[in-house]
Amino acid sequence: MKRTTARIIALMILYNYEITNVLDYKGIKEIVDEDLKLDNDIMYDDSFVNQIVDGVLENLKEIDHVISIHLKKYTIDRLNYVDRNLIRIAVYEMMNTNIPTSIIINEIIEISKEYSEIEGYESSKFNNSLLDNIAKGLSDGK
Repeated sequence: MKRTTARIIALMILYNYEITNVLDYKGIKEIVDEDLKLDNDIMYDDSFVNQIVDGVLENLKEIDHVISIHLKKYTIDRLNYVDRNLIRIAVYEMMNTNIPTSIIINEIIEISKEYSEIEGYESSKFNNSLLDNIAKGLSDGK
């Protein structure tokens, strides 16, 4: 649960940054921490949040390039803010951590179902297919 929650918080920070152009770690974390006080069982790895956000932002051009070359008949700008940042998180983790790719993809898809899915849409299936293609491309050196 710690890593899942950390990914969700990183998503919130990256989403907020993309909308406002203000990197607000403290404000987002304060809101989340206040909400989590209601449920003491939920914990998250604060350093993992920072690692994801910093890593995505520091490697944004490379990450977006990897995403773009694996999109078929679609551009990265057409992805909604949530999906775009979830995919960025996954690509960053695939490229820079030792976490198994299957775990990364599964986590991102579960978060996608919770935060991106709109009834009748297929965001999680699209994201899963895209992440599978990216993972294959990265393992092939593309």
